Amino acid sequence: MCSDDVFITLIGKSYGKVVTVMKKLLIIKTGGTFPIIKGQFGDFEEMIRTAVDLKSEEVVVAPVYKGIEVLPALENIGAIIITGSHSMVTDREEWSEQLKVWLQQIVHFQIPTLGICYGHQILAEAFGGKVDDHPKGIEIGTTTISFTEAGREDTLIGCLSPVLYRSIKGSNQGINEIISGIVGHVTHSQTVVKLPKQAVVLANNDFEQHHAFKLNHMYGVQFHQEFTADIIHAYIDEQRAQLEARGLCVDMIHKTVVDNEYGKQLLQQFILHAGLKKEIPKVPSSASNGIFTIHE
Repeated sequence: MCSDDVFITLIGKSYGKVVTVMKKLLIIKTGGTFPIIKGQFGDFEEMIRTAVDLKSEEVVVAPVYKGIEVLPALENIGAIIITGSHSMVTDREEWSEQLKVWLQQIVHFQIPTLGICYGHQILAEAFGGKVDDHPKGIEIGTTTISFTEAGREDTLIGCLSPVLYRSIKGSNQGINEIISGIVGHVTHSQTVVKLPKQAVVLANNDFEQHHAFKLNHMYGVQFHQEFTADIIHAYIDEQRAQLEARGLCVDMIHKTVVDNEYGKQLLQQFILHAGLKKEIPKVPSSASNGIFTIHE
């Protein structure tokens, strides 16, 4: 989409002046983060707004988990981001089911749309996919993610510069391997087990077969682009009891965390792709390439 498509020209009634109004980002909020994390880093919408460097007046937040009626008219909306949530898609909450219907109703507007985690999963279900509990349990920490051929060629996902990362598997001597890909912060125990018809897989890894997909003008991304290393560390700590109940070593999960700019870069590229900005800040070279060490 060309950036010119997201500007509206209005004629001022009093003076006949031409006023240019830029369209806004609609953040569909499907839940809130933990209170302690909100107090330190802000809620999901604030994490996103910080990552893409938009002012509060450039963003419309619709907390649909409080009721679907909060969704605004779309005349001034240039892009949509659907947040993550602590809810489960398979719980079929009323607001979530209504959101799927709304997404189906507005698809003909072809507004660039990005779903994150829960948003990724609800997009898939809205258009014929299926979500269920992940058979392998929970994926949490920082994980390695590889692009498919379609992902490497995609105009959005393909903008990320893959790095080389060393994967250390096992707790003994380990098996080292150098792989090309990116890293991302994750916390999820549900997954898209079936993609919508005509959806294309853009990214995956050994744990998650659908880390990113594209369906026309819509993108679903399982990993949290709005999270920083500090935020995912906080998420790990907040879920310590549940993780230990699953027999997982929390200290080892903390060791997987790698500071990186890939999520932020993807969000910024989406905003650029949608035309809400004409340029984005340059990502530091140390964050866009190099060798990361991931403990798995």
